[in-house]
Amino acid sequence: MILVFGGCGAGVISAGFPGVGIGFLGVALAFGLTVLAGIYAMGHISGGHFNPAVTLGAATAGRFDWRDVPLYIVVQTLGAAAGASLLYLVARGGPGFSTAGPGGFATNGYAELSPGAYPLLSVGLVEIILTFIFVTVILGATDVRAPSGFAGIAIGLTLTLALLVAIPVSNASLNPARSTGPALFASQALPQLWAFWVFPIIGALIAGAAYKFLFGLAPVRPAVTPTVPAPESGV
Repeated sequence: MILVFGGCGAGVISAGFPGVGIGFLGVALAFGLTVLAGIYAMGHISGGHFNPAVTLGAATAGRFDWRDVPLYIVVQTLGAAAGASLLYLVARGGPGFSTAGPGGFATNGYAELSPGAYPLLSVGLVEIILTFIFVTVILGATDVRAPSGFAGIAIGLTLTLALLVAIPVSNASLNPARSTGPALFASQALPQLWAFWVFPIIGALIAGAAYKFLFGLAPVRPAVTPTVPAPESGV
């Protein structure tokens, strides 16, 4: 919910605001900072996935229980829908608000609905490649063999970089839930929504399988290790 409200909200409300528009860089940073904050706030509770593709990639790598995957995906999608609903309530009050057109209401698309009019092949490649990179970084940064305490920073900055590449092409999904929430309020995006489930999931599955093959299984380290106070000694 926070990812969609914050990241997509930056694109819908702030990106083109006259005089102070934050542009692609600002939107990419908004998504990256939101994920970074979410990981440090909730990574020790849930693993901080926030993304069906990441959940599937982690399960493929042997780092997440397949039995928990369906519930995570359902809740991630419901959270994205809630975030989009709140954003719609806010944004609709702005002058000239519309959900139509390429990238309308932060939706994803290809061909005529791509911000740069990129065809399906280009959109598919950028979503697969960047999701592969994103999930690989997540698996590496949370590996018990990696330096501790820095996973959230690495993951947030990687997402920022990925969005700087993908926004002109597909308006940057890399996350099926993130694509679903805004599409519920922009009817032109619904027929193309399938692509933003299929392509990110393909990239994530490849990343999970490749990481497991290349680096083997290792216990996952939480992005943030909770501090547990020592028990008081008896007197």
